[in-house]
Amino acid sequence: MNNKRKPLVAIVGRPNVGKSTLFNRIIGWRKAIVEDIPGVTRDRNYADADWSGREFSVVDTGGLDIESDELYPSLIRDQVQIAIEEADLILFLLDAKTGVMPQDVEISNLLRKFTKPVLYVVNKVDHERHEVRAFDFHALGIDRFFTVSALDGRKIDELLDAIVERLPKAESVEETEDTIRVAVIGKPNVGKSTLVNRILGEERLITSPVPGTTRDSIDTLIEKNGRKYLFIDTAGIRRRPKITFSVERYSVLRAIKTIERADIVLFMFDGKEGPTHQDARISELIKDRGKGCIVLLNKWDLVPKEIAEISNIGDIVRNKLKGVDFAPVISISALSGKRVNKVFEYIDSVYENFSRRTPTKTLNKLLDDILKTNPPPIYKGSEVKFYYISQPMTKPPTFVVFTNSLKGIPEGYKRFLENTFREVFPLEGTPIKFIFRARRKG
Repeated sequence: MNNKRKPLVAIVGRPNVGKSTLFNRIIGWRKAIVEDIPGVTRDRNYADADWSGREFSVVDTGGLDIESDELYPSLIRDQVQIAIEEADLILFLLDAKTGVMPQDVEISNLLRKFTKPVLYVVNKVDHERHEVRAFDFHALGIDRFFTVSALDGRKIDELLDAIVERLPKAESVEETEDTIRVAVIGKPNVGKSTLVNRILGEERLITSPVPGTTRDSIDTLIEKNGRKYLFIDTAGIRRRPKITFSVERYSVLRAIKTIERADIVLFMFDGKEGPTHQDARISELIKDRGKGCIVLLNKWDLVPKEIAEISNIGDIVRNKLKGVDFAPVISISALSGKRVNKVFEYIDSVYENFSRRTPTKTLNKLLDDILKTNPPPIYKGSEVKFYYISQPMTKPPTFVVFTNSLKGIPEGYKRFLENTFREVFPLEGTPIKFIFRARRKG
């Protein structure tokens, strides 16, 4: 299949001109917070849209005040600049009721520094007799405007026609059904980009010792030993109190979205530091999203000898990462390349387990054996029975158990079932799910 990157449309403008209202109007539902207070939207807000059969993404940015030195406006400037740089088309929104403001002039001058196509949109023109208000904006050196009312939806159709007419074709990466999607996640500066560069054998991604260099997820398709892998290098995940800039908050959200896109997550750490409490929370997220996982202890060549010689380091790490206690742990050096070749072996193995389907007959034989030796406890004086088990889904392996008592199965017994299945079947590196459904006797 083709993994397409949708064209991106960025909405920019000074505060309170109606960017979020236009954003909501384009995407067709109320996602952005809309308040008549300047500066409500501080971070970029992304959503997908469709018009006349063309799919594209839209990003709503904070109000841009170029001259202000205050903290939030400076962060918004960063956000807007990133949005402009990554956008394929820019909507510069202006306010018909206020006319040309000094900030409009500054933004107009900023946009001229970019080679991106720009549509100039005059908002709050809610009636034909108000069209004359748009004439003031010719002072910006602009020949053509689109006059709209984002609030009422007036002439939005014409604007959308102009948008899709100017959009480039969606870029695509040739991704087959068997392509393994691998997300590389971890705190900033643990070596994610260095690892992907080592795998590629070239400086394809920007690497830097400065935390936070990688702001966006970057997809890289590679082929090795006849198999395709889509590597997704992500921005570092930090604890919230340490996220200083809005752009880094955006990076965290983007990294979480990347986890959702992946089959296998390479959860990467600095070997000298190991996992933290925040990492443990991320591990729960990986499990909740149902992703395969491999833990990489990077920079192992720099680890003190007393740590490097610990024989059960994998058990210690897994004990700290309860969410992915099923994951294999590998020590590597992305910089020197030590044991990096092992990463592919583990990816292949974990993906096989992640995609594994076990015959129904084999599952029911194991369930019968378990019930004979370790049946579930009595619940409210009644016997809890399991009638049948099947596996309707893979990625991850998901098992449905039919029972006479949904409430009578304690969490401890569910964990016992999972541990037993892991002992019997090759399921290293993948979460497994049990779904219990009610069935009356007979």
